[in-house]
Amino acid sequence: MAQLTVRNVDEQIVRALKKRAVEHGQSAEAEHRDILRESLLETAATRDSFARRAAALRARLRSSIDSTELIRRDRDRDSSP
Repeated sequence: MAQLTVRNVDEQIVRALKKRAVEHGQSAEAEHRDILRESLLETAATRDSFARRAAALRARLRSSIDSTELIRRDRDRDSSP
């Protein structure tokens, strides 16, 4: 397994990492590994999952009402002096 050294990390980030690690009951190093894994490996799967759920929700909520006329009336009303 490879090792990774990160230098010049802002102290505020280090404190936040340590706090998060305590909240998850693990070391800062383990928390760091989890953050890297989640952000680099699971992002694509999460994004695909989100896209599928969003498409299903849009399809379910799709309305048969064409709002073009309503928008046009509002725009015309708002642009009148």
